This record gives sequence, C-alpha cells and structure tokens, in this order.
Amino acid sequence: MIQSQSSSKPDMIGALVSGLCGIHCLAAPFIFLAQAGVSTVHVETPFWYQSIDYLFIIISFAAIYFATVNTSKKWMKRALWTTWTILLLAILNESFEALHLGEAAVYIPALALAGLHFYNQKYCKCTEECCIETEKI
Repeated sequence: MIQSQSSSKPDMIGALVSGLCGIHCLAAPFIFLAQAGVSTVHVETPFWYQSIDYLFIIISFAAIYFATVNTSKKWMKRALWTTWTILLLAILNESFEALHLGEAAVYIPALALAGLHFYNQKYCKCTEECCIETEKI
C-alpha cells in the first residue's frame, strides 16, 4: 500500500498545528505569570496572543478538510470534524467567557486532534482501489 506524499500532507499539517496549539495553550500561564511579575496593572490576554487561537483553528479547518477527502474510514471523518468543533467551541468559550471551564477544555481536543491526524495518516489512507470502491457505495 503506497500513498502519495500529497495525501499525507494535510494530516502532517493538522498534527503539527494541533501540537503547536497545545504548546501555545500550555505556554499561556507562564507568559501571563511573567507579564504579571513585570507590571502591576490588570493582567489581560494580549490581542495578538489570543488571535493565534483563531489562526490555529483556521489552518486546522483546512487540514481536516483535505485530510477527510482521502480518508478510507467514515468514522475518521466524523471524529476529526467532531473534535475540531469541540476545539472551536472551547476557543470561543475562552474568548467570550460564556462558561467557566478548566484549561483541559482546550488541551484535550487539541491533543486528540493531533492524535487523530497521526492515526489517519498511518491507517486510514485511501488507495486508488479503495477510493473507487468507496465512491460506488
């Protein structure tokens, strides 16, 4: 089973972006602690830092879209989109503070999305034969 490099790129990009998103979320408390130590004014998330969340979500949307085009498993499509939706809702909730959720509300879907991309890349790629059979169904 040989897969082309172009069919694995969306999963690699998605896994990378999801991993970077997780690192971004883990780094936030340390950045804010450092900022609080330097200034005595109200500590607020800088706009540029919060906008990185939306950059990650936009790139991950594109990565999931292209990854699901070539996946051989229907459950993988649902899993990727469901996890992405949960991540989007967690990010929107963090921005608008609708509900008080722990930091895991963002970490868990980000890491799950990275894991799903790795799994999809390794086990769920269509070959020409597989995709032809899937289209007939």
